[in-house]
Amino acid sequence: MTFEHEKILARPALAAAIARLRPGRTVVFTNGCFDLLHAGHVDVLTRARALGDLLVVGLNDDASVARLKGTRRPVTPAAERAYILAGLACVDFVSPFAEDTPLELIKAVLPDVLVKGGDWPVSAIVGGDVVTARGGRVVSLPLAPGLSTTAIIERIIASHTPS
Repeated sequence: MTFEHEKILARPALAAAIARLRPGRTVVFTNGCFDLLHAGHVDVLTRARALGDLLVVGLNDDASVARLKGTRRPVTPAAERAYILAGLACVDFVSPFAEDTPLELIKAVLPDVLVKGGDWPVSAIVGGDVVTARGGRVVSLPLAPGLSTTAIIERIIASHTPS
C-alpha cells in the first residue's frame, strides 16, 4: 500500500505552495521524528498551529531518525509517519527531509514562527537565527509530562518482558 496525501510535499513543491499561500498569513514551522505519534505530539502540533495560519511539519526521514535515535529506530517508516501527520486537521503540510537538522527546509519555507517542544531551549532551536533575522519568532512549547516516544517504547518492552 502506498501512503499518499495532498498535504505531503517535497521541498520544492512545499516552497511553491507556501509562496502562493503566504500573503496575509502567518506560517508556523515545527519538525521532528514523530516515530510513534502520541497525545504529546498532537498537543504540541495543535498549540503550534494556534500560533499562526499555516502549520508546516518537517519530518525526519528514516535514515536521519536512525542516525539521531539509534539503529532500532524508526519503528514506523517515514511514509506512514507522514501520512498520519497529514491526517491531522491542525497540520497543513508535511515535508520529509534527509538531513540531521531541518535547517535547509526552514530556509526554503522561511516561517514566521518556529516551534519546538519544551525540551528544546529557544537558543538551541536549529534555524532560529534564520527566522529571527526575518523578524519572526522562535517558541519552545511546554511538553505534556510523561509523554514521549522513548517512554512509550520502554513501557511496551517492559510489558512484554517476563518478570
